[in-house]
Amino acid sequence: MHIVWEIFLIFQAYFICTSAQLISPKIHDGWWAYKDAVQGSFVPVPSFWGLVNSAWNLCAMGKRQSPVNVETSHMIFDPFLTPLRLNTGGRSKMGGTMYNTGRHVSLRPDKAHLVNISGGPLGYSHRLEEIRLHFGSEDGQGSEHLLNGQSFPAEVQLIHYNQELYANYSEAAKSPNGVAIVSIFIKISESPNVFLNRMLNRDTITRITYKHDAFLLMGLNIADLYPDTTRFITYDGSMTIPPCFETATWILMNKPVYVTQMQMHSLRLLSQNEPYKIFLSMSDNTRPAQPLLQRCIRTNINFSKQGRDCPNNRALRPQYRVNQWLLK
Repeated sequence: MHIVWEIFLIFQAYFICTSAQLISPKIHDGWWAYKDAVQGSFVPVPSFWGLVNSAWNLCAMGKRQSPVNVETSHMIFDPFLTPLRLNTGGRSKMGGTMYNTGRHVSLRPDKAHLVNISGGPLGYSHRLEEIRLHFGSEDGQGSEHLLNGQSFPAEVQLIHYNQELYANYSEAAKSPNGVAIVSIFIKISESPNVFLNRMLNRDTITRITYKHDAFLLMGLNIADLYPDTTRFITYDGSMTIPPCFETATWILMNKPVYVTQMQMHSLRLLSQNEPYKIFLSMSDNTRPAQPLLQRCIRTNINFSKQGRDCPNNRALRPQYRVNQWLLK
């Protein structure tokens, strides 16, 4: 029985790779998914991303892939990590278009409204390109990053590109020091985050029920999205979608933001398909955690005894207890 199963797996891998070679590069770039489709055609899920396209090899062979499971006992305190600086060019309000991309809820800011971050682990100013939501089909899952093995109902990612070195996001995404992603865990509460409440209230979220739907939002204050903390965790990683370029500096904020249970339910009613196709919930749009390997995870959260070695060299005793806002 084991021999038959091994032969089946070998044949399946051969079929996938052979089929992938027959697909044009133009179609190939968007030929991926987070979960198995039920429409009769194969679309590669995360475990196959690195096998179906030679341009996506990093998804399978990369050494600095994201997301990761953050073990707080292995974090390194870095006293030189300053707080992040948010710059809106003197304009507190911004506008943007919210999309159902079929894979994410995506908010792309109006190009006329500049939103930049600097400081922290960043040596350059980075411009906001997109705000992206990942969420689960149930409250016990949904975030891409894990904290001591624990998942959260959702995760919001603010994706920025290095505007000092590169002309646009496309160029920066495949270049060194190209991208900075601020990640904020989302939890359930009766008092939602002001910014997310604008995105997820009934009048807004129902405008993007199906793939390719879009809706314009105005009068947003990006500062409202950030939790009330200057503390964060940071590491060098990758984009969490193909081609999985290893050009991202990740910054995980040390407090969550909140949405209501009804807003989470509304997210789960979004379809990853067009209205004339079978309904498939967009939920569980996450890539599994990737091996940390030889990377250090740094933080500006001071704990009593600071280890000098990276976790791969010497296991640190559990000295840091993650912010109680995240654990409770």
